[in-house]
Amino acid sequence: MNLFQKTTWSPYWAGALAGLVLCLSVLIAGKYFGASTTFVRSAGLIEKTVATEHVTTSDYFTKTKIKIDWQMLFVVGIIVGSLAASKIAGTFASTPVPPMWRRRFGDSTGKRYLVAFVGGIVALFGARMAGG
Repeated sequence: MNLFQKTTWSPYWAGALAGLVLCLSVLIAGKYFGASTTFVRSAGLIEKTVATEHVTTSDYFTKTKIKIDWQMLFVVGIIVGSLAASKIAGTFASTPVPPMWRRRFGDSTGKRYLVAFVGGIVALFGARMAGG
């Protein structure tokens, strides 16, 4: 069977490959994996269309320039790559309310999306506090 058509990979091999890619990234480009700055810059890009004066006068956005860089492409690559991998393996499924959530909290997609959104904000805030 083709490695790319397996439905699951060994977490040890996947972790080892991710570590190898990280080492190559540092050796070749001098860059570490990261995503939290991308989400802040994306919010800045959106905000710039609505409230340009706020973005241009913000101390944070003066220090952290709003731009599309390697890190934003890395995040896009994660999304596109994971979608492609699930399609190739035949495991792609859209599950707005996973079975475990349904058993514990019910069928409400609104509640599920709200909790996921708030959880994402908390995780992003923690990542930014920790320096990325």
